[in-house]
Amino acid sequence: MASVLALLVPVVVAAQPSRVPALSAESVILLDAEGRTIHAKNPETDRAPASLVKLMTLYLAFEDLDAGRADLDQQVTISRYAATTPRYRMGLRTNEQVPLRVLLEGVAIASANDAATAVAEHLAGDEPTFVARMNDKARELGLTATHFANPHGLPDPSQRSNARDLAQLTSRLLNDHATARLMLGGQMFVYRGRVYARHIPLFTDPLGVQALKTGFTNEAGYNLAVAAWRDGQQFTMIVLGCRSRALSFLDAKRLLHFGFVEAGLEAPPPERPSVPRKPVRVRRSLTIR
Repeated sequence: MASVLALLVPVVVAAQPSRVPALSAESVILLDAEGRTIHAKNPETDRAPASLVKLMTLYLAFEDLDAGRADLDQQVTISRYAATTPRYRMGLRTNEQVPLRVLLEGVAIASANDAATAVAEHLAGDEPTFVARMNDKARELGLTATHFANPHGLPDPSQRSNARDLAQLTSRLLNDHATARLMLGGQMFVYRGRVYARHIPLFTDPLGVQALKTGFTNEAGYNLAVAAWRDGQQFTMIVLGCRSRALSFLDAKRLLHFGFVEAGLEAPPPERPSVPRKPVRVRRSLTIR
C-alpha cells in the first residue's frame, strides 16, 4: 500500500540554482518570441519606468506614421514648452522647425525629453491630450499596471508600471511597427551639425541585441528594455532598478546568456562589460543615457 501511495505523490524536481543568473536589478523579466516567461524577478512590482515611457511615445508615433496621419519628413515647429523641457535634451530651440524623423531619433537614441514633448505636441496638439492617448493605448494593449503622466519619463508620482507590462509594450512596439526596430537599434544621428552617439557594449556583443532603450531617474535607478535575435531565437527583456549603468548592461548580458542556454544554443560567457565610453564629440555632443 505504501508503494502505491508513493506513486501518487508528485515528484518535486529541485531547481538548478547554478543556472539561474545572479542579478543586481530590483525587477527583471525575460520573454521568448511567443511571450513565454523564461526568467523573472519581481515582474509585477510597481516601479517608476523613467525613460522607458518613451516606448509608448514611439508606439503612438509609429502608429500614426503607419496610418498615414504623420510623415517622417514633416517639419515640426518647436514650442517654447517643448524647448524648455528639463534634461536630458537635444537642445531644441523655440520656433525652429525640425523633421519628425530627427525628433524620433532623438527620442529613441538620445532619450531626449524635449524631443518627446515636441513629438507629443505635434501628434496630439498638446501634451495632456497625447498623455490621455497614451493611457488609452495602455488599456487597449492590456497594460493593467501602467499609468502614464508625461511622454518622456521625468518623475511624476502617478507614472508607474512594472517589468511585465513594459516587456509587453516593447514586444508590441517591435512587432506592430517594424520601423521602430531600426530606430531603437540606431547608435547615432545628426542634429544641427552635432553628432549624437551612444556607445552601448550590448550592441557589439555576439548575443544579438538589435533594439535597446535606456532609462534613468534617481527614483527608478537604471532601466533597460532590450530585444535580441540570434540563430532563430528572439528574446525581449526588461531590467529595472539597477544601481549603475554598467550593472544594468551586465544583468542584460547575463539574462540573454541564460535565455540562449535554455533554448539549447551556445552563448558566450557573460563577462563584465567594459565601462561605457564617452560619446564622440563633433562640435558638441549630448551625453546619452
